[in-house]
Amino acid sequence: MSKILMVEDNEMNRDMLSRRLKRKGFEVSIAVDGQQAIDMTKAEMPDLILMDMSLPVMDGWEATQKIKADPKLQSIPIIGLSAHAMSGDREKGLEVGCDEYETKPVDLPRLLEKVNALLS
Repeated sequence: MSKILMVEDNEMNRDMLSRRLKRKGFEVSIAVDGQQAIDMTKAEMPDLILMDMSLPVMDGWEATQKIKADPKLQSIPIIGLSAHAMSGDREKGLEVGCDEYETKPVDLPRLLEKVNALLS
């Protein structure tokens, strides 16, 4: 069973997406800010991270950069998630180290395709 660290500060988004991922057979742990995401990544070594980019304490952009800068963590794939579908956001996400990028509201079948591709 693959372990996903979901980093999401919005409780409704967190609950809905984590339930759907668990139903698909994933083990899901949750962080609510960028610093907690880094700490939990080091402690749990998830197979994949779903990183909201707009977070309190430390945003997803900075947290992604810090995770990808750590040689022990940099191979963990990160999918950036953002409600901001601004032109250039996807490119910025890939630039800071996201392996994929998805806009919210999440299209679950498309997100699962990306998750499965990165885990295989």
